[in-house]
Amino acid sequence: MKLFGSSGIRGITNKEVTVDLALKVGLALGSSKESAVIGRDPRIAGEMIEHALISGMVSAGCDVVRVGLVTTPTLAHAARNYDCGVMVTASHNTSEYVGIKLWNPDGMAFDSAQQEDIEEAVAVAAADLTHVEWNRIGNVTTDSNAVREHSEMILSNVKQIKPASLRVVLDCGCGAGGTITPYLLREMGCDVITLNAQLDGYFPARNPEPNDANLGLLKKAVVQFDADLGIAQDGDADRMMAVDENGVFVTGDEMLAIFAGYECKAGGMLVVPVDTSMIVDDAMPESSVVRTRVGDVYVAEEIKRTKADFGGEPSGSWIFPRVSYCPDGIYAAARLIEIVRDTGLADLRQRLPQYPTKRGTVICDNDKKESVMNMVGSEMGALGKVTDIDGVRVEMDDGWLLVRPSGTEPKIRITAEARTGVDELYEIGENIVKEGLA
Repeated sequence: MKLFGSSGIRGITNKEVTVDLALKVGLALGSSKESAVIGRDPRIAGEMIEHALISGMVSAGCDVVRVGLVTTPTLAHAARNYDCGVMVTASHNTSEYVGIKLWNPDGMAFDSAQQEDIEEAVAVAAADLTHVEWNRIGNVTTDSNAVREHSEMILSNVKQIKPASLRVVLDCGCGAGGTITPYLLREMGCDVITLNAQLDGYFPARNPEPNDANLGLLKKAVVQFDADLGIAQDGDADRMMAVDENGVFVTGDEMLAIFAGYECKAGGMLVVPVDTSMIVDDAMPESSVVRTRVGDVYVAEEIKRTKADFGGEPSGSWIFPRVSYCPDGIYAAARLIEIVRDTGLADLRQRLPQYPTKRGTVICDNDKKESVMNMVGSEMGALGKVTDIDGVRVEMDDGWLLVRPSGTEPKIRITAEARTGVDELYEIGENIVKEGLA
């Protein structure tokens, strides 16, 4: 049984992720852990799934502490005091999705081996996992300090800029970031103007994913309020993206290069997924750039294994190992404010090399992904040097093309980057995928 995608367990509520599944995951987790902390983002199904997980864990004898509605990085920080952390979230997915992500005490998501253990346990949960005797059922308690403690950790690791000298427009997207980010940035000394800071699991203001297409209001507000920058987060605030002072969206590859320039020591190491731009390699000529499968857990695993200085994904996940192996969109916002205090974001962008990049998706049912990718592999092999760490990436003299199945949605993702002819290169990949679907 394959439950985990590239970012935990995730699917449509009451179809792919159900109360029954959550109960089994809780039972499997509780059978191997003595204590757990659990939180959720504001999506509608969150509390339902949370209760099922708690029931499973305590029935196996695991003590559970509830921290309520929090961001994923807040929950991951809280996990340091327990055997594991459990977050009910579908991150950047739309409101009909729900999911479960599991965390280790060091802030890293469950790795591949741990995920396999949970999948195996869930497969036999109904028959073989033992429910404890009535007098050994786990305790359920609450803790209201998680947000404060996460804030204190971030503030202790960034420089405050009081009195207020930066104006920031913050778009929380009606997600969990509204519980912490506005207050933290004000504590740093920023003049904060909030958009969509109300918690609403229907995400009525915009799609939770903080990409260029979804941030039109933020881009306009930054210009209208003469702000120094705009910041956007997804539903659980593990992702963070930015808009410069001119109202221009900063791409994920640009953000990776900017953060890496401040986080990586000379001769250091940077970890990124296979869909990352050549911009990062060219902007960091003195650093080693290591590529992994797409998914923050794989980036975090490699950062931990290699003791890298920094890592992240162009989708908006930034991992600062000196504070946590969890992507932290709140810490990332604070760190970016530190950076742009001295140099404007637009200026930082202009210093980077630029190559045309095109990203898109083709709808593909999950049960067809394997056959489509088999055809992709055979067809793309003739185009250049192929890497199959995650999907199929082909390197050519003037650029690269990546075709990979989404780990969280019924889609196949296509990314092309080239010094010239990026549209034509993207079309090659798209046509191969469509041929496989025919």
